[in-house]
Amino acid sequence: MSDAQSTSWICTVCGYIHYGPEPPDCCPVCGSTKDYFELHAQVSPSQEPASPTRWRCLNCGYVHFGASPPARCPVCGAAADRFEPLAIKASAGTQPGLRGKVVVVGAGIAGVSAAEAVRQASSEAEIILLSKEPCLPYYRLNLTRYLAGEVGPDQLDLHPASWYEAHGIQSTHDVEVRAIDLEDRTLTLRDGVEHSYDKLILSAGAHPFVPPFPGANRENVTVLRTRAHADAILATCQPGLRCVCIGGGLLGLETAGALAQRGVKVTILEGHGWLLPRQLNQKAGELLEGYVTSLGISIRRQARAQELLGDERVRGALLQDDSTIPADLVVIATGVRSNSYLARIAGLDVNRGVIVDNTLRTSHPDVFAAGDVAEHRGVSYGTWAPSQFQGTIAGMNAAGLRADFAGIPRSNMLKVLGVDLFSIGQIHPGDASYEVIEEQIDGQYFYFVFRDSYMVSAILLGDTTLSAAVKQMVEKRHDCSGILQRRPRVAQILEFVAEGQ
Repeated sequence: MSDAQSTSWICTVCGYIHYGPEPPDCCPVCGSTKDYFELHAQVSPSQEPASPTRWRCLNCGYVHFGASPPARCPVCGAAADRFEPLAIKASAGTQPGLRGKVVVVGAGIAGVSAAEAVRQASSEAEIILLSKEPCLPYYRLNLTRYLAGEVGPDQLDLHPASWYEAHGIQSTHDVEVRAIDLEDRTLTLRDGVEHSYDKLILSAGAHPFVPPFPGANRENVTVLRTRAHADAILATCQPGLRCVCIGGGLLGLETAGALAQRGVKVTILEGHGWLLPRQLNQKAGELLEGYVTSLGISIRRQARAQELLGDERVRGALLQDDSTIPADLVVIATGVRSNSYLARIAGLDVNRGVIVDNTLRTSHPDVFAAGDVAEHRGVSYGTWAPSQFQGTIAGMNAAGLRADFAGIPRSNMLKVLGVDLFSIGQIHPGDASYEVIEEQIDGQYFYFVFRDSYMVSAILLGDTTLSAAVKQMVEKRHDCSGILQRRPRVAQILEFVAEGQ
């Protein structure tokens, strides 16, 4: 086996694996530069994928696919001059490649990315994209900005209808797959129509989890997962309306902030002792809470709903401590569950999600899964960026290329109600063998945890400029013994991290 075949490199941002004696100039999946690749051992590929031009938003990290940056970032609204090119060379164009039929079930970011990757790899493949929703695929993560009035309905779409035509992708809306026949390689839709396929990509996403408390089916009790949900909430909204958001995670916070901008009186119920307990420690969570309450949003910590009160329409929430909060609207944001039932019934291996290998292939060789529906090495990510990366890699493999997904590093880069957050590693030290250095500076909070002279976790709240450098320092186990001997404060740690970039 040649060096080119035996050597591989992993992108530490998106998990893509590149085969060759050297890392690529940029990742073909997320656009990261070669500095973000580490040596990795894998089997040899059959082909190497092409590298299209991509642009990264300097504000929020969103990756745009195209020959030029967008006029505005669809995630944070940054102007075109806030984008940097991540691939200087444009793709040389698609190859004939796969001549079969690829059906993609689900038109979220994973499904659209998969369809685009198939077309990028093959000019002759027939591509059918099936969506249960009655509209064009859209930026789901922008639904809260849509609620807030920061983006209009025409700014939600991922692409105009003409884009799908130009790329030879048959995009069909308002259809539901009822059954998959793995042996015959066919799909049956709700109306009885059948589709055959050569390769199938499952990207059907997830559905909101609604706890089984009484009253959850009353009028004006809703979730926020689809454009239709957002439109229904907007139809109800008016200044002075009383809303309870159940769940103080990212979606609950963003929903509360959006409604508060419209004059709604919002109360968040968080069952934990502080906000975003998976991403933040107590100090950071309390600092975030201070900012959230400054927006006029009330927060009840360690509060759990027992029942939603009312008649046909909701009138309030009864908590487990027997207190009551009046409510004209209740939004439930308590997590999601994978839409894996089709795969389970068809006979594919399913745990919490559809189980996939590094190529995002399921237990059937002609079926792939990506995004919220997929489970890779026991992990279902449930966030936008991994879904986009997985969709691209699944599409590349379905088209006959070879690309591996090795997992996303365990870190969180978030923007919550305008506040930048970054966390990585085990943020709650287990014992006294860990050394913690933390400080609040001008409303910003920095938290670093060390063990055996290595940085093992960190939180940056308010200023995430050094997040990429911190991430590399944690993942590459950079020796910090020298700086730690000087008993540094946060300012010295930040200088040390910056110098190590």
